[in-house]
Amino acid sequence: MTKPPPPKIDLSLEELARALPVHATLIGLDLGTVTIGLALSDVRRRIASPLLTIARKKFSVDAGALLDQATKHEAAALVLGLPLNMDGSEGPRAQATRAFARNLRALTDLPIVYWDERLSTAAVTRTLIEGDASRKRRDQVVDKVAAAYILQGALDRLANLAPSPPDTGS
Repeated sequence: MTKPPPPKIDLSLEELARALPVHATLIGLDLGTVTIGLALSDVRRRIASPLLTIARKKFSVDAGALLDQATKHEAAALVLGLPLNMDGSEGPRAQATRAFARNLRALTDLPIVYWDERLSTAAVTRTLIEGDASRKRRDQVVDKVAAAYILQGALDRLANLAPSPPDTGS
């Protein structure tokens, strides 16, 4: 008896759009070396909100905390920020992100999609500075707000992939 192939890790956003139920939440991730920022979508997948920040310890603890949140919020998929270089190439951080996803795949059947996160932390930090957030406050929230920024980009793209509702002739 042959073993079935493992679930696909590198699911495209287009493939995810076809596979998602009508109402389901997504969790966005900003994977850092010290913390993991989490964001949550509403069930209609229109708005991303910062959720929490996980202090990194070791993979099994980090993955457990992440998957606990996915279960708690009944997430249908994970959107993982992929830190590409400015020229679009993948460096060591992108490779580490892909390794995290491969390891996570062994623990969950949730679909995992990547979203280009170039400049997300810089954009969020700039917005927080413009809002007069103190350095201490920025340090506390930047990762989960960056996760929301990443997730919102994916949600906006998903909305553009969704079929238009039928014309009711009203």
